[in-house]
Amino acid sequence: MSSFKITGGRKLKGELVPQGAKNEALQILCAVLLTKEPVIIHNIPNIRDVNKLMELLEDMGVKRSKMGEGVYKFEADDVKFEYFETQEYKNKAAELRGSVMLLGPMLGRFGRGKAPKPGGDKIGRRPLDTHFIGFQKLGAEFSYDPGDSFYSIDGSKMKGSYIWMEEISVTGTANVLMAAVLTEGTTTIYNAACEPYLQQLCKMLNSMGAKISGVGSNLLVIKGVKELHGCEHTMLPDMIEIGSFIGLAAMTGSEITIKNCRIPELGIIPDTFKKLGIEMEFRGDDIHIPAQTNYKISTLIDGSILTVYDAPWPGFTPDLISIILVTAIQAKGTVLIHQKMFESRLFFTDKLIDMGAQIILCDPHRATVIGLNREYNLRGIRMTSPDIRAGVALLIAALSADGTSIIDNIEQIDRGYQNIDARLNAIGAEIVRV
Repeated sequence: MSSFKITGGRKLKGELVPQGAKNEALQILCAVLLTKEPVIIHNIPNIRDVNKLMELLEDMGVKRSKMGEGVYKFEADDVKFEYFETQEYKNKAAELRGSVMLLGPMLGRFGRGKAPKPGGDKIGRRPLDTHFIGFQKLGAEFSYDPGDSFYSIDGSKMKGSYIWMEEISVTGTANVLMAAVLTEGTTTIYNAACEPYLQQLCKMLNSMGAKISGVGSNLLVIKGVKELHGCEHTMLPDMIEIGSFIGLAAMTGSEITIKNCRIPELGIIPDTFKKLGIEMEFRGDDIHIPAQTNYKISTLIDGSILTVYDAPWPGFTPDLISIILVTAIQAKGTVLIHQKMFESRLFFTDKLIDMGAQIILCDPHRATVIGLNREYNLRGIRMTSPDIRAGVALLIAALSADGTSIIDNIEQIDRGYQNIDARLNAIGAEIVRV
């Protein structure tokens, strides 16, 4: 496994351009299976999870051709179903959590699908019941072999139906949505996720000929069509990376401009960082963060301690909870971080405590951060990245710390952040891949 060697304490200055949105890419790429016609996608990030999914699509028989930097054409006119019976498919799909979203398109277009139990971050239990209950409501029948953790689904008798999502799941909503667009009749998905990723998927599917209404709300109505056509789609910039760069600028006291942010799509992300006292200026579609010596955490109206918690969109995204937590370390004041959705996501805080942070891990879901107000710096240590977002939080901490830090298992970071070391080095960081 590779590692990052980080020399901390460097002030950064310059511009950063966010990559295409990872979470959108995993949905959009699965959607190319819904048509035999060419689909052109722009702004695809060059990251491990996305590259693995594109390779898996090619193994399934999808033709892929590169048309430019981050631009690919896909053509799923000859999908090889025998590949789904192979051990290679089981192994490759099991490494990637996003592979579960292949099921919806396969059920919708071909009436059948197979998938292994997927992998991904070790951030807590992430059951797939929401996906399968949705498929069952459409009339699909599935079996699960616990011996090799393999799901087989028969969707040949699917009909439009009313579906109440037991969990507001982004991937679950996307999966059921992709199955429903080619299913006869009208499907209603209530309690649907409505993240920008989902809105983008709906817009893409509608441009392909789907009939989806309620886009942007938690009530989607899908009138099934017989076939979908090719399209051209451009993905949003990654809002998680944008939030990570805001936190990085604050923690290192750096002046950074984040370009082409699609600010209206960021929801409450900028305002949540402002609650930590971080100044920012919107310049057109760019976010400029000035170098700040200090930043002060807000309190509630009655003076009590601020709580930042994650919630389904338009609430604060759980993928930025780790970044908010690490950014608060050098603020003035105290904040309670409440990670509601995943019970293992805060376990990386022990590394931050070893670096000198004042954090009380109250329980698996809550941590209290007492800001240092730059009265003293964190110190460099050796640590391991447990998941994508914690990995970048640790990287931000290391860049702000005195001395040298080593982060092991950076494959986790590479899963979600494109050439992060080279991009940060270009504006003054000192990160060496070893």
